[in-house]
Amino acid sequence: MIDPATIWAALIAVAVLAYILLDGFDLGIGILYPLVKSEQDRDIMMNSVAPVWDGNETWLILGGGGLFAVFPLAYATILPALYAPLIAMLLALVFRGVAFEFRWRSKRHKHFWSAAFSGGSILAAFAQGVALGALVQGIEVANRSYAGGWFDWLTVFSVMTGCALVVGDALLGATWMVMKTDGHPRQQAVRLAWVFGALTLAAIGSVSLWTPFLNDAYLARWFDWPNLVLSAVMPLLVLGAAYALVRGLQRGPDALPFLAANGLFVLCYIGIGISFYPYIVPHSVTIWNGAAPDSSLWFLLAGTAVLLPMILGYTAYVYWVFRGKVDPNEGYH
Repeated sequence: MIDPATIWAALIAVAVLAYILLDGFDLGIGILYPLVKSEQDRDIMMNSVAPVWDGNETWLILGGGGLFAVFPLAYATILPALYAPLIAMLLALVFRGVAFEFRWRSKRHKHFWSAAFSGGSILAAFAQGVALGALVQGIEVANRSYAGGWFDWLTVFSVMTGCALVVGDALLGATWMVMKTDGHPRQQAVRLAWVFGALTLAAIGSVSLWTPFLNDAYLARWFDWPNLVLSAVMPLLVLGAAYALVRGLQRGPDALPFLAANGLFVLCYIGIGISFYPYIVPHSVTIWNGAAPDSSLWFLLAGTAVLLPMILGYTAYVYWVFRGKVDPNEGYH
């Protein structure tokens, strides 16, 4: 029988992955904003994500709230180490959400709110990447609590992962636009997808080559026998997803580039999971010694068994209702 800590670790991992994928493309729309000059094209971009962007962030609440309730030791260790990037991310998401609504209503200050939407999207994606990089490079723990300084998160590696997530989210946004638009916006999105696809693959290669040398445990996990077999398979899968991205951009169908870009993100996420498991705070706190008592985990699982189908059902319904290409003559607001 699988223990409740493992079930919860899997649930939170899925919630975080869902957030990365679903909010990634609408952050990507904001990241691409400065590269699109036409106000009409910008309106179409925003219309493509307007019905779904706030629902996408539900998964962030589920992942963050779940970590707080289920893995309190991990939460209490990670949060002090990443206060600065996480607070920057939350402020950027709030500011971006406000800009989302005000841009439609405040015609006089539309350019300001467009800049706010773009800046909030870039900062949120960058802060998420920095936080991830800081977690991967390791958090200093002593006596079951954070023992590092205020700026331990700020390193060349974490800045690189921040930049990597910005270009990756831009790729998700561009491929989303390929799938959801026609005409000039689609042609523009295809050009952007080529650029950010190349940048994303370069970023994946750089982070993948650097990560094993951050820690001896990572190096052993990826290059000791028989793990070396898995190390050989992962790059092949990434190449397969990259091929699907190229083929989709050249010949279609329009959904294929978006699915391929998501595939690249899923493979990167699996790679991080392989490096981490069974630790929730790398090499300091495991899934089991960071978890709440079993009785609490089972109680929370019972509540989640009711809540999760509702979230999944709402998400599926919204995407079904707003399926297909965006009509330039119809607005969401």
